[in-house]
Amino acid sequence: MEERHVIFGKYEMGRLLGKGTFAKVYYGKHLVTGENVAIKVISKNQVKKEGMMEQIQREVSVMPLPEQLRQDGLLHTQCGTPAYVAPEVLRKKGYDGSKADIWSCGVILYVLLAGFLPFQEENVMKMYRKVFKAEYHFQPWFSTDSKKLISRLLVADPEKRITIPAIMRNHWFLRGFSRPVAFSIQDSCLEKTEQEQDLDSCSVLQTKVSSPEFYNAFEFISSMSSGFDLSSLFETKKKSGSMFTSKFSASAIMEKIHGVARGLNYKVSKVKDFKVRLQGPCEGRKGKLAVTAEVFEVAPEVAVVEFSKSAGDTLEYTKFCEEDVRPALKDIVWTWQGDNACNNDNSSSNNNSSPAAEDCEIAML
Repeated sequence: MEERHVIFGKYEMGRLLGKGTFAKVYYGKHLVTGENVAIKVISKNQVKKEGMMEQIQREVSVMPLPEQLRQDGLLHTQCGTPAYVAPEVLRKKGYDGSKADIWSCGVILYVLLAGFLPFQEENVMKMYRKVFKAEYHFQPWFSTDSKKLISRLLVADPEKRITIPAIMRNHWFLRGFSRPVAFSIQDSCLEKTEQEQDLDSCSVLQTKVSSPEFYNAFEFISSMSSGFDLSSLFETKKKSGSMFTSKFSASAIMEKIHGVARGLNYKVSKVKDFKVRLQGPCEGRKGKLAVTAEVFEVAPEVAVVEFSKSAGDTLEYTKFCEEDVRPALKDIVWTWQGDNACNNDNSSSNNNSSPAAEDCEIAML
C-alpha cells in the first residue's frame, strides 16, 4: 500500500504541480473537508544561498495579522487598495472579512467587464463618498444578468450583501461553469523519492499560488483607472496616459493607428503584437516625442486602447492626444476614459457596504 504524506496533521500531499527557482508546488487535499489546496515547498539551502532568509521571515511574520481579530470577532485594520475596499472597512469600526471580500469581488467583476473601476474620482474623498453610497454606473455593454449580480455584490450594507452560496446559485455565474473533477491522490504521478527528499530538506510554507500573469492582470486593471491612479504613491515620475474604448476589432484599431501615424509623419515601430511605438519627426522641448499605443480586448466586441508617453515633453504629449489623436480616431472611438458619456448609462445606487482578504495559509484551488 502506498504511503500517504500528511503535513501539519491535516493536509495530504499529492503530485508535483510546478517547480521554480526556489520552490516546488504540490497538489494537496484537506483530510477533513476534502478541499483542494496548493502547497509550496521552499528549499532552505537555495534561500540561504541567495541571502533571502531575513526577507522571508519578515513576510511570514506578518501573514497571520494576529492583532487584527479582536474579541468582537471583527477585523479592525484597513488593508487593501482603496478603490477596491468595502465601505465598512473605510469606516474603521470593524468588519467581517469574508463579507468585505465579496464587495471587492464585485469591484473586480465590474473592472473585468468594463475595463475601469466603478468608483473613480481624482479626489479620494469624493471617491469614498461614492463608495459609502455604492454609487456607480453600468456600462451599456453589461448584460442584464451581470448587472443583477453586480448590484447584489456592491451593496453598502454588508448584512444585505449577497453570500458565496447565493453567488454559486446565481444564473449568470452558473453559465458555462463546471465543477472541478476530483481525483485520487494515490493515482497521481508523484515520484515518492523526490517528494520525501523535499519534505526532509525543505521548509513547507503555506501560501497563495501566484504567477506573473495574475500580477500583470491587476497591474493592467490599475492602469485602466485614470480617475484613481495609485502610481503616484510609488513612482517619482508620473506617466501620462490616455485611453478609450472601441467596438472595432484590435486589428482594425491597429490599422487605423498606423494610418494616423503615417499622416502625421510619425515613425512607427512594433513593440509586440497590438502594441506600437510612435516617434515624432521634430525635436521638441525635451527631444522627440515618443508615444506607445496598445490595444487590449476586454470582451468579444469591446477593446480598450491605451496611449502613454514614453519620451518627450508632457505638454506636447497632451497636445498630441487632444489635437491629433482624438480627432483622427473619432470614427472608431466609443468613449474616451474620463468623459461623462457613462453618466447617461443605467445607474445603480444601493444604500447597503471589503478588501480584507483573510490571509490564507494554504492556497485553495
